Amino acid sequence: MTEKTLTRMDLSEAVFREVGLSRNDSADLVETVLQHVSDALVSGEQVKISSFGTFSVRQKTARVGRNPKTGEEVPINPRRVLTFRPSHLMKDRVAAGNKR
Repeated sequence: MTEKTLTRMDLSEAVFREVGLSRNDSADLVETVLQHVSDALVSGEQVKISSFGTFSVRQKTARVGRNPKTGEEVPINPRRVLTFRPSHLMKDRVAAGNKR
């Protein structure tokens, strides 16, 4: 498997090639979509993308952790974390890609 990372630039280039918008319009479209997704997550909404998956924000409570080197107990503050649950179609597609 190659270690390639898909970037915003790659997404806007794909929109440019597939849809036919100008490069600037493609970049603006990608940026707008990503901004809407992040704004929804910040406000606590779930983001469901059909056949892809669901992004959501989860509240984690405070707990006691342990430093693995010293064994010392350390308090871990409560925090919000981003989670992603892939759809069954996405799971199947990724699994099929591993069989090459």
